[in-house]
Amino acid sequence: MVSLLSRKITLYRYEKGAVVLFIQFTKQQKDSMISEIQRFFYEERDEEIGLIAAENAYEFFKNQLGPHFYNEAIRDARKIMEQRMAALEEDLFSLEKKLK
Repeated sequence: MVSLLSRKITLYRYEKGAVVLFIQFTKQQKDSMISEIQRFFYEERDEEIGLIAAENAYEFFKNQLGPHFYNEAIRDARKIMEQRMAALEEDLFSLEKKLK
């Protein structure tokens, strides 16, 4: 596991015979997100859901929708890196000395 911005990220695990990319949050982060799910259901749907239902929703969002957000963030980071590398390449070419 690699610590990154207070998140523990494990790159992969085997689940049902497939390699799955996942992120492991701290207990405090997970509990906070579960509370937010409960609050959302209460405020938006006027439903009180219990801890087990909120944990099930959390697992669904994390496992089914999370990878879409993660991949989009990786694509955004890749674009920024490519832009910076292009700018660096331009800077390096500008430093070259003219040959006679």
